[in-house]
Amino acid sequence: MKILLRTLLYLALIVWLGADIFFPIVAAVTFTTLRPDTHVAGSIVGQLLRILHEMGLVSGILGLALLALAPLAGVYKPRKVLAPMALLLLMVCLTLYSQFSIIPAMERDRIAAGGAIDAADSANPTRIDFEKLHRRSEHVEEAVLLLGLVTVALAASAETAKP
Repeated sequence: MKILLRTLLYLALIVWLGADIFFPIVAAVTFTTLRPDTHVAGSIVGQLLRILHEMGLVSGILGLALLALAPLAGVYKPRKVLAPMALLLLMVCLTLYSQFSIIPAMERDRIAAGGAIDAADSANPTRIDFEKLHRRSEHVEEAVLLLGLVTVALAASAETAKP
């Protein structure tokens, strides 16, 4: 049971963090390949980000449940799971914020700019807001990745010693 819980916990974290690590690479390749049509590239990356968020939310909730069960199975001491659980909860909250606040606001700005944000003048307030939201989205994703790495380290260090 201990091995199963640890395996599922680390698998959930691997799925989420692996997707977070490779997402910028996929986005860069998409924009490089579709350089003349940034609207299409942005649409593809936006859809991929939504999928990444769904994967993260499922992985995060699964990770929280596994961390809650782990002390009962003797995998972790109860107090040792509090920090990883708090970080996972923060990661889930940041992902929800990005998915349901930042992305819809960026979509509203894109539509208000005429459908293609690059077509809007760089001094256009809608484009300025879009760029600000885009930077915020990047910072949120970076924070989720860093919190995830700390969560892995805390979970690894929290394992109980064999009796």
